[in-house]
Amino acid sequence: MTVTDLERLYDYGYWANRKIFAVLAQLTADQFTQNVAGSYGSLRNTLVHILSAEWGWLERCGGAVRGPALKAEDFQTVDSLVDAWTLVEAHMSTFLASLTDAGLLRNIEFTLPAMDRARVMRLGDLMQHGANHGVHHRGQIALLLRVLGYVPGNFDLLIYDSGNR
Repeated sequence: MTVTDLERLYDYGYWANRKIFAVLAQLTADQFTQNVAGSYGSLRNTLVHILSAEWGWLERCGGAVRGPALKAEDFQTVDSLVDAWTLVEAHMSTFLASLTDAGLLRNIEFTLPAMDRARVMRLGDLMQHGANHGVHHRGQIALLLRVLGYVPGNFDLLIYDSGNR
């Protein structure tokens, strides 16, 4: 894993997010917060989970401070969520630009509420996890959008890498 690899993964994620945001802009406020299905229920809840986790991993790795986990109820509109994501994207870009490939080998100790003890992983691996976490949940977002009658389009990494953006 190199810094360039991580920049590609996060750039891909932000490209995919923008495709999703364009579809979210078509939703009513009720559809955005409606309990549809999945681990987090609504589109808003799932998106806030992704955003909060990404910012949390960024903070754990030495980037911008998030503070407490973000709360879905603090994001009543798609625009408020997009604004927060734009901020986190800028924080992530700044952080990634500050890294070196050798620095990705630095160990980071972290805990999560569901863990019984602290864990240690390399910074690069944690950042890769953060990008992959977003991919996982964007798949859920695509399904929730389809349940509501919207087609999010194809935002697969293959499409991103082949230049069909």
